[in-house]
Amino acid sequence: MMAFLRLIGMVLVIEALFYALLTVYLRSTRREALEKEWDRRHPGRAGDTPERREFIRRSMRGFSRRLRGRLAFLVLVLPVVAIVAIIIIVNYD
Repeated sequence: MMAFLRLIGMVLVIEALFYALLTVYLRSTRREALEKEWDRRHPGRAGDTPERREFIRRSMRGFSRRLRGRLAFLVLVLPVVAIVAIIIIVNYD
């Protein structure tokens, strides 16, 4: 039982690190895409303007809400459930 708890603890630590890195990467790629979209839509106002910053801030707020829930499920919950299911199937079959 102690080995199982250590395994789950290590998996959660690795998942938390992976979650943080994946969040930073996905947010930066989304932000870059929004910046390019603004420049494409407004060629006369390309560059760092207050309107562009506001557009990116509003768009990133909605993106962050959706991203948090999906990543939490895919990175934190799903692997732990899979490991527990595999251990139960192997040991109690």
